Amino acid sequence: MSSELYSDGIGEITVTGTIVRIDLMSLSATERDASNNPVPVFRQRIVMPVDAFANAVDLMQKALNGLVEAGAVRRVGDVPAVEAQKGQPVSNASPNFN
Repeated sequence: MSSELYSDGIGEITVTGTIVRIDLMSLSATERDASNNPVPVFRQRIVMPVDAFANAVDLMQKALNGLVEAGAVRRVGDVPAVEAQKGQPVSNASPNFN
């Protein structure tokens, strides 16, 4: 059996010498901000050497390119041109892509 971890995003990436720390966050089920939106809270940390981080970034870039080509996501720079063609307002609710 394998263990899975869900994350709403990355809160912070810290590089100290040859070590990279990636803080994963998720939206709190109980804590809310002034606008009644869930507050992002620290959940877990990934710690890896810089060369492993560089390889992970390359792998994620390849995955992102595949998603863009499939039309599943759009790059932020591409949104105004695409939305202007459709005549729709430009908006992206995800903090991960802004």
